[in-house]
Amino acid sequence: MKSEVSKLGSSLLVPCVQELAKKPLKQVPPRYVRTDEDSPIVSHTSPSPQVPVLDLQKLSSEEELEQLHHACKEWGFFQLVNHGVSSELLEKVKMEVQQFFNLPMEEKKKLWQKPDEVEGFGQGFVVSDEQKLNWGDIFYMVTLPTYLRKPHLFPNLPLALRETLEAYSAELKHLAMKLLDLMAKVLGMDPNDMRVLFEEGHQGMRMNYYPPCPQPELAIGLNSHSDASGLTILLQINEMEGLQIRKNGVWVPIKPLPNAFVINLGDVAEILSNGIYQSVEHRATVNSVKERVSIATFYNPNFDVEMGPAPSLITPQTPPLFKRVRVHDFYKGYLSRELRGKSYVDTLRLPLDK
Repeated sequence: MKSEVSKLGSSLLVPCVQELAKKPLKQVPPRYVRTDEDSPIVSHTSPSPQVPVLDLQKLSSEEELEQLHHACKEWGFFQLVNHGVSSELLEKVKMEVQQFFNLPMEEKKKLWQKPDEVEGFGQGFVVSDEQKLNWGDIFYMVTLPTYLRKPHLFPNLPLALRETLEAYSAELKHLAMKLLDLMAKVLGMDPNDMRVLFEEGHQGMRMNYYPPCPQPELAIGLNSHSDASGLTILLQINEMEGLQIRKNGVWVPIKPLPNAFVINLGDVAEILSNGIYQSVEHRATVNSVKERVSIATFYNPNFDVEMGPAPSLITPQTPPLFKRVRVHDFYKGYLSRELRGKSYVDTLRLPLDK
C-alpha cells in the first residue's frame, strides 16, 4: 500500500512565490493574474455574517450538539474554542512554522517537491504549463500513519519543528476523532460507520505562505475549492486575515479568534452523511502589506477501505446520493486534476430517479 499511496498524484514544479515577492514588482506576473476567479475584494454594505463558534467543552449538552449539527449543515465551517490543545503547543507550532518559511532557499530546496509527487515545498494541483498559478507557496506532507512519511521530508525538518509537529499531529488526530464521533451522534449514524473509516485514518499537513502581493485585487492565494478530507483543522499562524467561504453565493471573510481552530468539512463528510452535511467552497486571498501564514491539517479515511454514504443513514426514503468508491481511488482522482470548486465530488453523485 505504501508504494500506491506515494503515487496518488503529482504537481508540476513551479517558481517559489516567496522569492518572487522579494523582487521590486510593480505588477503581478501574467501567470498569477486570476481573471478566472471571482474578485477577491469583497464589499458588504452590512456586516457580513460570521461562522458559528462552538465550545468543545460544552459539546456534551444537547443544545450545543444541536449547534454543531446546525454549523455542519448550514455552514460546513465553524470555529472551535476550548478544544483541549494547549496554548503552549499552539504557540510553538506558530513560531516553528513561521521560522520554517524563513529558512534560506538552499535549505528549502532540499525539501522541494519531486517531479512525480505532491509532497514537499511547491504548489499543488498544477497539471499543465499554461495553468494559472496561486500567489502562495505550500509545504505539504503526510504525517500519519507514520510508515507513510517520506524519508526525505519529515526526518529532514528542523529538529524543533519535527518535535513540535509530532506532538501536534497526535493531538489533532485525537481532536478529529472526537469531532467525527460527535458528528456521527448528531447525524444518528451507527458510530461504527464512522470508526471503520477513520480510526486508522490518514493525516496530512499543509503549511501555507502567502507573501504580500503588489496587486492583491488581481491575484489569489489559493483558488476556490472544497477539501477532499473528512475534516480540515486550520490554525492561523499570524494575525493577517484572508480566508473566505462561499455562503449563499457570496464570499464571507472569516475573522479567526485567537488560538481557535477553524474547522471545515470536506467532500468525504458530504458523501458519508449522504448530503446532509456539505463541503463548502473556500479560498485564500492576499494583501499588499504583510504575508499570511497558516497550517491546515487534513484528517482523511483509511486508504485501504471503501467509502460511500453511511449504511446506517440509507433507507427507502433516503436512498444513496453518491457512489461507493475505494478511498485510495477517491484521493487519486482528486489529486490528479486541477483544483476547482466542487467539480470532483460532483463526479461521484448518483443520478436522481425521476
